[in-house]
Amino acid sequence: MLAGGALLLLLAGNPVLASDSHSSKDKQEALYPNATRVAPKIDLTEKDQKPLNAGLEALNNGDKAKAQQLLQGVVDSSKSKYAQSKALQGLGNLQYENGDIKGAIVTIQKSLAIGILPNDDYFQIEYMLAVLQLNDEEYQPALDTVTKWRAEGKRETAESYALEGNADYRLGKYPEAIAAIKKAQSLTDKPEASWNQILMASYAESGQGDQAAQAAQQAYAASPNDPEALNNVVAVLIQAQKNSEAIQIMEKARANGTLKTESNYVNLAKLYLIEGQSMDDSKPNALKAIQVLDEGTSKGVITSSSDNEMLFGQAYEMSDDTGKAIDAYSKASATAKDGEAAVRAGQLLLSENKYSQAKSMLEQGIGKGVKQKGAAYMQLAESEVGLKNKSAAIAALKQAEQQPDTAERARARLKEVSASK
Repeated sequence: MLAGGALLLLLAGNPVLASDSHSSKDKQEALYPNATRVAPKIDLTEKDQKPLNAGLEALNNGDKAKAQQLLQGVVDSSKSKYAQSKALQGLGNLQYENGDIKGAIVTIQKSLAIGILPNDDYFQIEYMLAVLQLNDEEYQPALDTVTKWRAEGKRETAESYALEGNADYRLGKYPEAIAAIKKAQSLTDKPEASWNQILMASYAESGQGDQAAQAAQQAYAASPNDPEALNNVVAVLIQAQKNSEAIQIMEKARANGTLKTESNYVNLAKLYLIEGQSMDDSKPNALKAIQVLDEGTSKGVITSSSDNEMLFGQAYEMSDDTGKAIDAYSKASATAKDGEAAVRAGQLLLSENKYSQAKSMLEQGIGKGVKQKGAAYMQLAESEVGLKNKSAAIAALKQAEQQPDTAERARARLKEVSASK
């Protein structure tokens, strides 16, 4: 979302000497004909022009070492303020190309401070300063610079309002960002996709979820084959808790072949499971999730991973296919970094009275680490009870008793197990 691309600093290879007067044609071609800044008289002589041209030509030809030497020489020794300013402009461009954005900002500011550049050069460089500041995350300075540029240069462009909206968004000025981006979009018939991202994010951050969803849907409708537009509209709809609408859009994309990435398929399956959890009967949605996951797997889009196998396990469990759920959780546990999948497999094995297998998976899960440690120990205790291992069950329950969320239940169960024969 940052303003990017190569900077165009108007480094003409052969700048001409300025005349005292301009023809009407020159005025018509001026980029800033209504600027409030009075254009200064340029103090460039042929003697000053030669080394300046040589330095700019070296820069344009990619000879950075030569450009650095010649342009710095102009800055240090030329008596022409215009030549110094243009040389600083070139050095700033060179710093930018070398990745030194902070250095480029300082150098460009020095070029502008001399104050001798013609209006077209001056305002173009000032705008590029705003771009540099935005890229360097100097959001308020970028906003100040573009505001000054517009006020003095008397020029409005879609790009400048997009830059303003970007800076406003980064500063948390969401209403201002919305206004600026909408202005930018109104000034061109080819708005950048990133502008709409800022607009959607600004709506979302300011609590206007419906407006964010509307903007995202409009962008997607205009570019239904654009994967970025698809991702944006789905993300915004999910944030606005419009899961059903997100599913509809993703299913259309799936039908027309534009649902292509692993994250697309995984997210659609997750949406089905989330929707299923809110219904009395989760099985229909779980089956749809399985269908999506199977399709993605058959196409080679969904890879075998602990996260994906965990998702398969959740879908099978919600569809009441316990056997396949256990298999999926077991596969997930083999490569998982934590023990959540193993514990889920253990709980399902316990529900089928497969105590020995349940114990093994639960111990494995606890060993790797789980979020609900107390609940896992409670399940482990039940596995030990099923295996008639009273002392091991008591030990597991004592572990569960140490966890705040299961302490009370563990104490009650501990009394029951201790009293049993």
